[in-house]
Amino acid sequence: MYLCSRMKIRALRVVTPLLTFPKPFSFVGPGASLSMCREIAAQGLERVLFITDAALLKLGIVDPLADLLQGLGLVVEVFSEIQPDPGFDVVLQGAARIKGFKPDAVIAVGGGSSIDAAKAILLCHANNCHPAKLRGLWLYALPRKRTLPFFAIPTTAGTGSEVTIVAIVSDNAAHTKIPIIDPKLVPSMMALDPKLMASLPPVITAPTGMDALTHAIEAYISTLATDETDRYTRMAITSIVRNLPIAYANGQNLEARERMAVASCFAGLAFTRAGVGYVHALSHQLGGLYHVPHGLINAIVLPHVLEFSKSHCAHRLADLARIVGVGSSATSDLDRADAFIALIRQMNQNMQIPDTVQGLSRNDFDTIIGRAFREAHGTYGVPRYLGRKQARELLEKLMPTQLG
Repeated sequence: MYLCSRMKIRALRVVTPLLTFPKPFSFVGPGASLSMCREIAAQGLERVLFITDAALLKLGIVDPLADLLQGLGLVVEVFSEIQPDPGFDVVLQGAARIKGFKPDAVIAVGGGSSIDAAKAILLCHANNCHPAKLRGLWLYALPRKRTLPFFAIPTTAGTGSEVTIVAIVSDNAAHTKIPIIDPKLVPSMMALDPKLMASLPPVITAPTGMDALTHAIEAYISTLATDETDRYTRMAITSIVRNLPIAYANGQNLEARERMAVASCFAGLAFTRAGVGYVHALSHQLGGLYHVPHGLINAIVLPHVLEFSKSHCAHRLADLARIVGVGSSATSDLDRADAFIALIRQMNQNMQIPDTVQGLSRNDFDTIIGRAFREAHGTYGVPRYLGRKQARELLEKLMPTQLG
């Protein structure tokens, strides 16, 4: 049943180590966003378009950046139509704004939604096409034109979109999400500025942080993992387990915010090569159907997928348990794996993350499973393949009790 998928993964295991993915030049620390803007101005650019969301614009996050560039002689416009889980319509609006304004460069400011939308907008504009035409791996597509110079300023520590070759866009008509995967999506420069993250409320800090943790864990247990991705994931997981509870309890702790931002990037660099797994394959479908934030869905689904997968990756989960200092009294890899999964559940509980998916309906199970399998199989190096019966059992555990 899974022979074709396994053959594709074997091919990816041969090909991906030969590929070179770009990494953005990084500005890190309080005020890093302003430093990056000064460097952008020094490159001789004349017209810059900011892509962000209305909430960040209202909070005044973009104003100091735009004012700095205008003070240095650049013409600036702001496209602030981005919403959570940006859809085709927003991407096409953004591409039209680029066509009308004719910027020399684009700066994305915001969380994963803003940065992903900016990536899709730029690639659609460069190739004069609908975002649906960009679905999937660039390896399977016709050659695509390069985008305008692109810079990213994340305001959350979660998606790692500022370093990845991936953008996720919603097909709202089909109630699903599509991945666009292309090295041309990586920005030239990024700024990790903890000052811009200090005002994030705990209700956003928690799921975005667990999103980064999910990226790192799925990359580590992937059959596509390499020595390089292992280094990134170990650093990311260690830092997130230590710093996410601090940032959650005290958002003004700039050191914890900065460490989380860096960890998110490490996780992004890891899954760019090693990929993700069933957590993301299921979360993309659940988020598309029920409009639940991606990081929140990942946090809910993660321990269940690890529980299913552990028999085939216990040694890897045991490694992570040792790294973060849990399961020291365990006598086997399976016991250490259980200790690591218990840590994930405890982190969720401590940060008041629910353990069920609001709105989940059994009527949608077949749709969710079918779409998740199409996304994962032959694309993600999952350590153990889910069958349909096992997938239904997993989804049952996510059902809200009042609907049970």
